[in-house]
Amino acid sequence: MENEKDKELEKEKKEKLEGKDMNTEMKKTNELVLTAMFMCMIILAQIVIRIPIPGTGGYVHLADAVVYLSVIYLGHKNGALAAGLGSAMGDVIGGFAVWAPWTFAIKGGMALIFGLLAERTAARASVTDGEDASHRKLSAYAKLPAMVVAGLFMVVAYFGAETVMYGNPGAAVLGVPWNVAQFVVGIIVADAMQHALKRAK
Repeated sequence: MENEKDKELEKEKKEKLEGKDMNTEMKKTNELVLTAMFMCMIILAQIVIRIPIPGTGGYVHLADAVVYLSVIYLGHKNGALAAGLGSAMGDVIGGFAVWAPWTFAIKGGMALIFGLLAERTAARASVTDGEDASHRKLSAYAKLPAMVVAGLFMVVAYFGAETVMYGNPGAAVLGVPWNVAQFVVGIIVADAMQHALKRAK
C-alpha cells in the first residue's frame, strides 16, 4: 500500500513539474511573439510617416509612441530589445543604415530608462494596474515622469550623435526641437493607444 501511495505521489509531483515547464515555455513563447510584434510595429511607425528635418538630413516619426508602448506591455528588458532592434531595422529599411548603430543604442537606452524608472516608481508607490510583471500596464503616476526623462535622454543622445556624425554642433542643434516634439507626441499617442486598448478588452 505504501509503495502505491509513494508511486501516486511521485506521479503527481511529475505532473505538476511538467505543467510548470509547459507554462514557462508558453510564457516565453508569448513574450517572444509580443516582442517581435512590437518590433514590427516600431518599424512600420518609423518608415510609413516620416517628416524631414530641414538642414540636417534626418527625420522625425511616430515610432516613439510604440517604443513607450513596448515597455508598458513587455517590461523594461523585452521593451528595450524591441525598441532598439525595431528602430535600428527601421533605419536600415528606410535608407539610413549609417544611423542604425546609434539608433539601436539610443532607442534601446530610452526604453530601458523609461521602464526602470517607471517600474521603480510603481513599486515604491504600489500603483500598478496590470495583471502580472511581464504584462504590466503602469499607472499614469509612474509613467509620465519616466517618459519625459527617457525622452530627454533621447534628445541629448541624438544631439551628441549628430554632432559626431555631422562634425558640426550647429547642425545638431537644429534637430533638438524636432526631437522634443517627437517624444512629446509619442507620449500623447502612446497614452491614447493604451486607453483604446483597455476599452477594446
